Amino acid sequence: MSRPPMPRGTAYAVLAALAAVVVLISAAIFIGARTGERPGAAAGEARGSASPASTGSWAGTWGTSASAAEPRTPGGFAGMSVRNVVHTSIGGTSARIQLSNLYGNQPLSLTHVSVALAAAPGDAAAEPGTMRRLTFGGRTGVTIPAGRSVVSDPVRLAVPAAADLLVTTYSPTPSGPVTYHPHARQTSYLAHGDRAEDGSGAAYTGRSPYWRYLTGVDVWNKDAQGAVAVIGDSITDGVTSTVGANHRWTDFLAARLRTEPDAPRYGVLNQGISGNRVLLGGMHGRVSANPSALSRLDRDVFARTGVRAVISQLGVNDILRLPHQKDPRRIVAGLRELVARAHAHGLPVSGTTLMPFGGHRGYDPRLEAVREAVNAEIRAGHVYDDVIDLDKALRDPAAPKRLDPRYDSGDHLHPSDAGYQAMARAVDLKSLKNASSATL
Repeated sequence: MSRPPMPRGTAYAVLAALAAVVVLISAAIFIGARTGERPGAAAGEARGSASPASTGSWAGTWGTSASAAEPRTPGGFAGMSVRNVVHTSIGGTSARIQLSNLYGNQPLSLTHVSVALAAAPGDAAAEPGTMRRLTFGGRTGVTIPAGRSVVSDPVRLAVPAAADLLVTTYSPTPSGPVTYHPHARQTSYLAHGDRAEDGSGAAYTGRSPYWRYLTGVDVWNKDAQGAVAVIGDSITDGVTSTVGANHRWTDFLAARLRTEPDAPRYGVLNQGISGNRVLLGGMHGRVSANPSALSRLDRDVFARTGVRAVISQLGVNDILRLPHQKDPRRIVAGLRELVARAHAHGLPVSGTTLMPFGGHRGYDPRLEAVREAVNAEIRAGHVYDDVIDLDKALRDPAAPKRLDPRYDSGDHLHPSDAGYQAMARAVDLKSLKNASSATL
């Protein structure tokens, strides 16, 4: 029996309802893709690569800031494998990495890139069964244009917290100056030939105190709530901490965030650069090296994965380095600009007071007065959302213009390992816990 035709008005109503359903479904898919709550296969992603199936989110577990072109590397490391050793802050079930050719002057061609767990802390050998070849848009090689960076496809890998990862790159051709971070406080390795997937560390006879090309590692984690990015100078870089011990103050902070009961479960991204200033860039006569904190905020903080809060440890180099900034109002204005830009991204900023440098070779009473004036503005609540009073935490009670001898590395400016630990203890974790949930 044939059915009578549907009235025209009813037909239009049904079509309109179906169209609305399609729009809603499309919007839901779009929103899910934007927020990254549960990513599926990206366009061009290799089959079998890790698209996490469980609930969770991506967060940065390790980061560093590209700070310069490595001297005497006009041809890069053609025909060599570079094995970077990095230390995670949080763990996860999948991983992906960021590589940078920021300071290159020609394309960087990488034909083989891998990630693995180190067999032992600081070791060049990989834990058996953990070696993974990385792809980029489904391809096993990648070419990074000069001045650019790239993120790998994810791979399934059980990444523990507080563990060492090996990230290895191989380039067969000359690539121009190497983008690097010179003060790693960690030994990495070099080998001749394509040794990117060598589980053994036997071929890695070259040792290096640098990180090359690698600027970030993210993990897929069902428990982590994001990451905190710490932007700073050599004190955040940890230049006087014990090599290979992971005793930077950000490492001690990461341990607190992992273990204290009410702490937010954040990864910690160390974005410190030795010699960094708020207002001016440049280092050792190279204008492009060591960009100012304000000029690198977008790249080193806002573009990092899952950042929920920012810590700023900056200002002392504006005072100590030539040309000395003797007007505290200009330093404070620069720090306020940093905070305003973070707020525009929905991020709160905790900031540190400037620690004492009495006894340092650059000490001058006029410079000390600038430090004290900047600290007065910070303590008065005129700069940051929350104050981390490192001056109070590390100064010598008997001589407050100097570091406490227990916390002094010996140069009267940079902390010892115990000093870095005291810095981490000075952070009020509640200020981070109440951080914004903005997704970058």
